[in-house]
Amino acid sequence: MRLALRPVRVALRSALVTAYGKLSERELLLVELSDPRSGLRGHGEAAPLSAYDGVSLAEVKDAIAACGPLLAEADRAAVADEREREALLAECERLAAVPQALAAIDMALWDLAGQAAAAPLWRLLGARRPPAVKVNWSLAAGDRAGAAREAASAVARGFETVKLKVAVGDDAGRLAAVRAAGGPGLAIRLDANGGWRSEAEAIGRLRELGGASIECCEELVHGAEAIERVAAACAVAVAIDESAAEPAALASRRCAAICLKVGRCGGVSGLLRTAARARELGYEIYLASAYDGPLGIAAALHAAAAICPERACGLATLALFAGREDPLVPAHGTMTPPTGAGLGPGLAGWYEV
Repeated sequence: MRLALRPVRVALRSALVTAYGKLSERELLLVELSDPRSGLRGHGEAAPLSAYDGVSLAEVKDAIAACGPLLAEADRAAVADEREREALLAECERLAAVPQALAAIDMALWDLAGQAAAAPLWRLLGARRPPAVKVNWSLAAGDRAGAAREAASAVARGFETVKLKVAVGDDAGRLAAVRAAGGPGLAIRLDANGGWRSEAEAIGRLRELGGASIECCEELVHGAEAIERVAAACAVAVAIDESAAEPAALASRRCAAICLKVGRCGGVSGLLRTAARARELGYEIYLASAYDGPLGIAAALHAAAAICPERACGLATLALFAGREDPLVPAHGTMTPPTGAGLGPGLAGWYEV
């Protein structure tokens, strides 16, 4: 198979303020694997976010390039046969231990497999119909009035859950504005991105904010064991996100829920394995985007057919990008994966605008 890489830089409509800094654009890497015999081309995406996961685009490119010779020798069996594909991915993981790089390769192989079978990925994963995945809307505004407007708009469009960044200033004021605008029936998820400096601060802040009937709070502090201690001290449900990549997160159940991402798990294959282990431990599962492009979002939506997340997923993020049409528009608070072969026809064109 032939390997081709294309770096892509995409601006956001407005900067997002998080505990780890301001995000105004995304650097993504489009990966293409082509089969000269069949003429099929599979696409995947690497979406590292260095401030979030400590991985740079350069590291991902080097890791994928290290797998180039191995991929060049791979034959069609690596696409059509599940065991052959898993063996190839295991060897890629040995050569390049960067999950985001492995995710891009894994997506491209699944995309090729679906095209070879003339079937969407969700069908290859055993589903009879495409799943309708409940999704939350992420509030981008950093002020009370803007957050309230976004919350009211989300409710009008059928979203039942919104996510609000906290540990960024005026948390209580923005939360109160969102609750007032969204009404009592709106589920509000908080995301601290580990921004509270200590366990004691996280416990105190969550107790202050919990009166607004919070659905859950993600990653109050960093570290699986620290999150477990905070969760034990709070009445509000706690979810682990960034720290879900730690081995300790899957050694035992640390809190109520776990947020899993395609890139951090090493692709669809790794996501399915991680979700199976998390459910075995008793976590509630939901999937989310690290502001991925449509290939990453589609991969998560397809995987949801097998995972069946318990909570609304953070996958409705493509509208945050400027200058590009959203190919996976939510409808009434849900998203469905494409019904065409593989990950979905035409998604790679989004990266070429």
